[in-house]
Amino acid sequence: MLKSKLKLSMAILSPTAGVAVLGATAVMAGAPSAGAAAIELNAPIVSMTGSPSGHGYWEVGGDGGVFAFGDAAFYGSTGGQHLNAPIVAIAPTPDGHGYWEVGRDGGVFAFGDANFYGSPTGLHPNASIVAIAATSDGRGYWVASSDGGVFAYGDANFYGSAASERLNAPIVAVTSDASDKGYWLASSDGGVFAYGNAAFAGSAGGQALMEPVVSATAASGGGYWLNASDGGIFSYGGAGFYGSLGGSHVVSAAPAPASDGVTAAEEAEWERVALCEEGGNWAANGSTFSGGLGISRANWAAYGGLAFAAEGSAATEDQQIIVAMRIQPSPPDQNGCTSW
Repeated sequence: MLKSKLKLSMAILSPTAGVAVLGATAVMAGAPSAGAAAIELNAPIVSMTGSPSGHGYWEVGGDGGVFAFGDAAFYGSTGGQHLNAPIVAIAPTPDGHGYWEVGRDGGVFAFGDANFYGSPTGLHPNASIVAIAATSDGRGYWVASSDGGVFAYGDANFYGSAASERLNAPIVAVTSDASDKGYWLASSDGGVFAYGNAAFAGSAGGQALMEPVVSATAASGGGYWLNASDGGIFSYGGAGFYGSLGGSHVVSAAPAPASDGVTAAEEAEWERVALCEEGGNWAANGSTFSGGLGISRANWAAYGGLAFAAEGSAATEDQQIIVAMRIQPSPPDQNGCTSW
């Protein structure tokens, strides 16, 4: 399995801004004036969240490394620890003095004043975990999976889920309303699903999106924003529209590492799938499906494959496996070359 590091140049935000990291090698940080801090990432950034004041934020990598900027303080991370599955999201406590990380397998890790209230790992979710959102008092949280499943812990109540619905695209985000008595799920095609007191204010479902939706955020005055991977912003209800990067062309992007927690055992299992799907040809290319695992171009985009390559056939073996495990965490039984 190919191991690689990604070197990233990160701008210092202000003369007093600094960066605290674990799970990466900081070459330069905390410069007294605006400049660049070169950081070697062991895994790509997968999520970010802002501090309560709006004057800082945290980024988290797939290995659990946390990067704190502005007034967002560093309280620890899983960077450097052995994880059973990559980290996929981070959520702050209300006072900003802590945060939770959640893994693709549902593992929840609490830091600072964030308390652990439970996780769905023992429940063996039917689909990969993709998001976490905290209650307004920080005494609970919701965890959401890509099939629309919702798992509630602490003082977070369960108000329903999309797990039994036939989704056109995977769920990518969960965000709660101000009362904590409801929440919204958002899917990569812009669909919005409202539960409890969270009112449905509209969605981008059915629209021809240039790029998939990757996150959702509740507005303090009611309503919500959807954010697409090209920077597009869709505002609904009381959420105001203040501009976006929608339609922007990415001139250059840092290459994604070939591996993001794929183990040798997982490689061996998915290689058997590739043998059944495409005879072991990881560069196979068809009109609908691409790559060794026969992933459709629609699913490649919906499950984050575009962060690696334009289509499966252009990605590495490990990158194709990563996307496949987002679609279905465990490979299908290939004794009889079962379709998946």
